[in-house]
Formats: sequence, structure tokens, C-alpha cells
Amino acid sequence: MAASHIWVSPLRPHSNVGVSDLGLRRCVDLRCNWDLERLPRWECYCLSVLAQRAITPVEDEKPLIPRVETSEAIDQVQNTQSRGFHKDLNLLPKPLSATDLFPSPRNGAKVRVAYQGMPGAYGEAAALKAYPKCETVPCEEFEAAFKAVELWLVDKAVLPIESSVGGSIHRNYDLLLRHRLHIVGEVQMIVNHCLLGLPGVQKEELKRVLSHPQALEQCDMILTKLGVVRVSTDDTAGAALMVAASGERDSGVIASDRAADIYGLNILLEKIQDDDDNITRFLILAREPIIPGTDRPHKTSIVFTLEEGPGMLFKALAVFASRDINLTKIESRPQRKRPLRVVDDSNKGSARYFDYLFYIDFEASMAEPRAQHALAHLQEFASFLRVLGCYATDSAV
Repeated sequence: MAASHIWVSPLRPHSNVGVSDLGLRRCVDLRCNWDLERLPRWECYCLSVLAQRAITPVEDEKPLIPRVETSEAIDQVQNTQSRGFHKDLNLLPKPLSATDLFPSPRNGAKVRVAYQGMPGAYGEAAALKAYPKCETVPCEEFEAAFKAVELWLVDKAVLPIESSVGGSIHRNYDLLLRHRLHIVGEVQMIVNHCLLGLPGVQKEELKRVLSHPQALEQCDMILTKLGVVRVSTDDTAGAALMVAASGERDSGVIASDRAADIYGLNILLEKIQDDDDNITRFLILAREPIIPGTDRPHKTSIVFTLEEGPGMLFKALAVFASRDINLTKIESRPQRKRPLRVVDDSNKGSARYFDYLFYIDFEASMAEPRAQHALAHLQEFASFLRVLGCYATDSAV
């Protein structure tokens, strides 16, 4: 069983360092940017020793096969042994054992916020936008961030849920149902991709570019123009770390300008995404829900399944329309525990259909009678209903 790791700093906050980023699966001493004494030393917390992972992987988390021309190109990119990047390899952090595991010391009342990826990831930028003075805690995987909140290692988690270009982050929709966390806010981030390279390198020298698959896809036009090999990695900021550590002058990376500052890379091109309006929406998750009010605009998120029958989805949506409640998001996901529903008809025989979960965001507070009546009416058609969160929309950043 694979372990989920969280990187936390027991020495001091990491609020001044760096649609979805996925973290590198390796332990790295993040003292880079060529200023080795300013950054904290990170420790690796293995969450699987506290809470056994009781889920199975879904399609979304399977790594994509790198789009490379030869196996030699893959070897060149994956050969990320530090050559001058770390002065002493013995300083690399070691994974803690079950007997070593303990929460890191709290720094007063400072909010500790988990995000997925390495320092410099867009998730960290979203966390700092929501909580400018927070201590950010990088996590390898989305689920590790969920567990970090559940196990009281952090106070909040900020995770992507949808992109204006790439669409919904299905993995996080599934995790919302599997974990008992509450949505308490959202962050909307404008994502500007940059082409980064080692100091002194020109864009014409690049033969390959590393980044998260979505970042590569969102910058298709410039990569096609450059004629480079595209190599998929788990994280944009992690790709920046790989290029900085490898010293390969013909390797570039697509990441944020913040990642360039952290890992000592030069910005070769800015805003290289195909679509200028590239916005990612992040959810803020916490252990306890916010008590809703009626003095400010609110948004409520729910998930439900429907009983079998004609027009059931129409009836479910009508409970909101009849009360003048605006829906801002509808997402459907097949149920994994019971993906197929068998329907028997005496005249036509039996048939099998996918059984779906429906995620809905609507503009109303759970403190309003119209929202309460709408959900009570929805229960007449739903076999399962859960409120994921309710929060003030004017507090969204």
C-alpha cells in the first residue's frame, strides 16, 4: 500500500516561498533558489500510518505516459540526481517512521494551510491569496491534503475544483464524498504560465519541456512552434525543481513566475497559455462548517443521488427553479460502489444504466427558508443527500 506524504516545517512558517498540480513522489530538501540558509528544512509526514487508505485509485490519478520520442529522452529527464544543487546529500530529509510521527509545533494562532504540489505551485499561490499570512504546507497528493486537515496537522486545505480551460477536477469531487470535510470558501486564481530555463539558456536551445499535463495542453501553440518534446510530470513546480537540479540546459519547464524565483530559473517567455482567460477555482476545506447567515450572499454545495423513474432529474432541478434559486454548477459522477443500476420492465425486459452522483452549487444560504424547503422537497426524489458546505460568496477571493 502506497503511503501518502505531507511536507511540513517544524522550524518556522513557510509563508514566503512558492488545475491542478500533482506533487513529486520524492523527498527533497527545498533549500534552493541558491540561498540555502533562508528556507526551512521540511520533514516528511507519512499519513498512512495514522489512517489506512481505504479507497481505490480512480482513473484521474493515473499518471499520463510522457510524450517523448525515445526512451533515451525519458532517461535524460528523469536523471535528476543533484549536481551541485545540494551541498550535502546527507541533509536530505528522511521519511519519519510511525514512532517518529508527531504534529509539527504551532506558531501561535497562525493558520496552517495545506495545498497539493511543491512550493511555487499554483495551489500555494491560491492558499496565500486566501490567507496572506498563513503557513503553507505542501502535500504530495490531493488526498494527503484532505487527511492533513482531518488529522489536525493543518487547519485548512486549498484545492482546485475546476478550470475554465481544463474543466472539472474529478479526483477532488470524488474525495469530497469520501472525506468528512466542509467547504468554507473559494479562491479564483488567474493562471499565467511561463516558460522557464536555466540561467543563460535561450528558448531556441530547448529540446524538451517538462510540466503537468494540463499545463502542457494549455500551452500547445507555443510548444508546437518551438518544436520541443513534451514530458509530463506530476507538478509544475516539481518540474521546475527537476530542471534546476538536473542542470540540463536543453530542458525547459512550464510553471509560474514564483517557481522561477524559488528554483533559480530564468523566465524565457511569459503568459504563454493559448487562452488569456485561464482561471482556476479552488475550494477552501475545513473540519468544521461555517454557520450560515442571511445578511450576506451565500453559496451552498450539495451532492445527491436520485431514485429510479422518468423525469427524476427534471423534478430534482425544479425544486430550485420553483423557489427562484440560481444554480451555478452542476456536475455528475458515476457511483463507484454501485456503478450500474438494473431496471426491469415487464414489456421491454431489463436494462442496465450508470448510476450517478450529482454535485450542485446554488446561490442561497442554508439559513434561508427557501433553501431549507428546497432540500426538504429534494429528499422526496433523492436516495442520498449531503450538504458539502455553505459559505458567504462576498468573502471569496
